[in-house]
Amino acid sequence: MISGPPYPDLVDGVRLVTLPSLDLYARGLWPVTLEMLKDRLGRREWLSKLSGGFAEPWTFGERAKDWLLTNADQFDVIHDNQTLSDGILALQRAGLPVVTTVHHPITRDLRVALAGEPRWHWRLLIRRWHSFLRMQARVAAGLDHIVTVSHASAVDIATDFGVQSAAIRVVPNGVDTTLFRPRPDVKRKPQQIIATASADAPMKGLSVLLHALKRLGDTHPELQLVLIARPKPGGETELLMHRLGLTDRVRFVSDASHEDINQLYAESTVAVVPSLYEGFGLPAVEAMAAGIPLVSSDGGALAEVVAEGGALVPAGDAAAMAAGIERVLDDADYAAALAARGLQRAHAHFCWSVCASQMAALYEDCIAAC
Repeated sequence: MISGPPYPDLVDGVRLVTLPSLDLYARGLWPVTLEMLKDRLGRREWLSKLSGGFAEPWTFGERAKDWLLTNADQFDVIHDNQTLSDGILALQRAGLPVVTTVHHPITRDLRVALAGEPRWHWRLLIRRWHSFLRMQARVAAGLDHIVTVSHASAVDIATDFGVQSAAIRVVPNGVDTTLFRPRPDVKRKPQQIIATASADAPMKGLSVLLHALKRLGDTHPELQLVLIARPKPGGETELLMHRLGLTDRVRFVSDASHEDINQLYAESTVAVVPSLYEGFGLPAVEAMAAGIPLVSSDGGALAEVVAEGGALVPAGDAAAMAAGIERVLDDADYAAALAARGLQRAHAHFCWSVCASQMAALYEDCIAAC
């Protein structure tokens, strides 16, 4: 595993190669010294951050290229996780087997962010931060082996990045079904909803879920929402909760382990994925694997991923979301059938043994092509 900061925690037996950067999102702009700025890549990161940009995909790709060209004889295949940088394309041009995962084109995030921001100066900053997308579109169009996580995302990549469909393979994300699993020993709380969301990211649809919760308040006065997220103090989510009078109905959980999350699924009666768009939607698969009834929007790939494993409602429709949740809360037989279908789907399509074998086959095809 080759990574810039923040460095991942890896399982035993996986070697970590660290490629230090200025790490400006943790350090901030001003503790940087003149000595640090003598490095051309560090200087690029600092100047980009100073002007509201995000240069790290490019600078990491350059560092990774230099390291991999020096150490290429150690590897059979290189797997790039959506860096989509000029450096990664250079590795392919050097004749190395390169597979690139594109979870979904970030152009979709940009559109949702712009649509949800009325202030012109913030819209300029949003466009500036996403300026790396010009590089990603150019690089993606030149790659021979792209893997993505859903057919919906494959269509979006072909459309937004100009990638030929023949260069794209679909391998879904996997879930650890020994970790995310039903817990019949845990008693469910009949009026508890659970959701996972980046609290202030418009694409995650949290405002839709909060409006749905407000609609359910009269018929289900004890209803509570557990939200696995880290809200921004004074952010849009907090303001909306106050405006809707929901501050006493929502409990935030952050820094939860996977075991903690599975425990919360076991305690809750219904899981909700309200996203306006997802290239895959891993929380939906984790909920299905945990054996909890799922209500999900149909945004992006969610209709494809959830299919018969959950109740699908139109993305952005708070009334439909509320109705879907209410049916699960009020109809125990329907809820049980929904949970059983979701569990079956998670094991049949998204367990690691299925997904990993598909990825290994893609590696072999990439190696053979070189």
